[in-house]
Amino acid sequence: MHSPSEQLRNLQTDGLLRSLKPLDSPAGPRVTRDGRNLWNFASNDYLGLARHPQLEDALVDGVRRYGAGAAASRLVCGTLPPHQLLEEELAAAKQCSASLVFSSGFATSLGVIPAVVRKADFILLDKLCHACLVDAARLSGATLRVFPHNSLRKLGQLLSTIRSKHANSRILVATESVFSMDGDLCPLREIVELVENHGALLLLDEAHGFGVLGENGMGLAEREGLQQRITFQMGTLSKSAGLSGGYVAASREWIDLLVNRARSFIYSTAPPPALAHATITALQLIRSDEGKSLRGKLRHNISIIADSPTPIVPHILGSNEAALAASSSLANAGFMVPAIRFPTVPRGSARLRISLSAAHPPEAVATLAAALRQIQAHPDD
Repeated sequence: MHSPSEQLRNLQTDGLLRSLKPLDSPAGPRVTRDGRNLWNFASNDYLGLARHPQLEDALVDGVRRYGAGAAASRLVCGTLPPHQLLEEELAAAKQCSASLVFSSGFATSLGVIPAVVRKADFILLDKLCHACLVDAARLSGATLRVFPHNSLRKLGQLLSTIRSKHANSRILVATESVFSMDGDLCPLREIVELVENHGALLLLDEAHGFGVLGENGMGLAEREGLQQRITFQMGTLSKSAGLSGGYVAASREWIDLLVNRARSFIYSTAPPPALAHATITALQLIRSDEGKSLRGKLRHNISIIADSPTPIVPHILGSNEAALAASSSLANAGFMVPAIRFPTVPRGSARLRISLSAAHPPEAVATLAAALRQIQAHPDD
C-alpha cells in the first residue's frame, strides 16, 4: 500500500495535484489572489447575487431575528419558521406540492437517492452525471447502470430490458438539466416520455439550470413546461442563488417519506435559519423582473464568447499540462479561469472551464474571448 507521501508524489507527476488557493478578497466578478487583481471566470455565481445588497441585508437580518445557528436537527427542534417558508416557496416555484431543504447539493443527493431506491431496485445514470449522484447511487445498494451521455437509444434499451425482467422493481433515472463541465443540456422532454412509458421515476438535477433557464429562472423543466411531470426536481442554492444549501421538490408523499428516510437530512443539524431567511430573498430576486433583467445580461455575456445555451463554456485542451499552462497564461493576463482535470472530467479531456456571470462587464468578457482565441491559435506558447 502506498503511503500518503507517495500518493501525493504520483498526483504531482501526473499533473493532478490540487491545493487550496484562498482569495484575498470577497467573492465577486473581480477578485484578488496572491496580490493579483483578476477577473473571476471560475465561480458559479451566474446572476451575481452573492454580493447583492438585498441578499447581504437579508442574511444579517436573519441572524438578528433567529441567531447564528439552528442548534439541532430538523426533526428534534431545529425547524424554524424560515425553513418552512423557504420550502413552501420553493415548492410553489417548482410547481410541486412540497420541498425539502438540505445543507448542500451533495447532501441532497446522498439523502434522496438511497431513500428512494434500495437493493432490489435499479438506478440509471447519464455517464456525465455529477459525483454526488454517482456516490449516492452506489450508496443506495441498487443496481447501477450507466448510459452514454444523452443517449436516448441506450436509455430506452435499459428501461425496456429492466422493466421486462423486473416488473415490480423501482427504477430511478437520474440526469442533469445542465451538465456542469460541458454546459450542454439533456434532452429532457424525450427522457420524461421514456420514463413515463416504462413506469420509472425521474430525478433531474437543476444545479446549473436553476436561476439561469426558464421564464422565472426555475430551470430547464420550467422552460420546457415539464415541472409537473418530473418526480424529483433537485438543485443547489450555492450557485445562482448566491448562498449555500440544496433542495428537492416533489409530491407531498415523497417529501414525507424523505423526512423519515433521508439520512443526510435526519442526522444533520439544520441549516442556519438566517441562511433560509436570506434564501427566500434570493428566490424572490430570481423570479422578479430584476432576475429577468440579470438573465438577459447573462445571455448577452454568453453571446460574446460562445454560442451556448448556458454560462458554462469549456475549452478542451486534452492534456493536464496544456490546461494548467493555459490557466496560468490567462492568470498572467488578468483572468481567473480554472484548469479542470481527471477525475472531474475523463482522462485526455482536460480543459479550461469558463463560467460567465451577469455581473461581468461585457468589455471584460470580450477581452477574455480574445485571449482564448490567442491560446487556441498558439496552444504550445
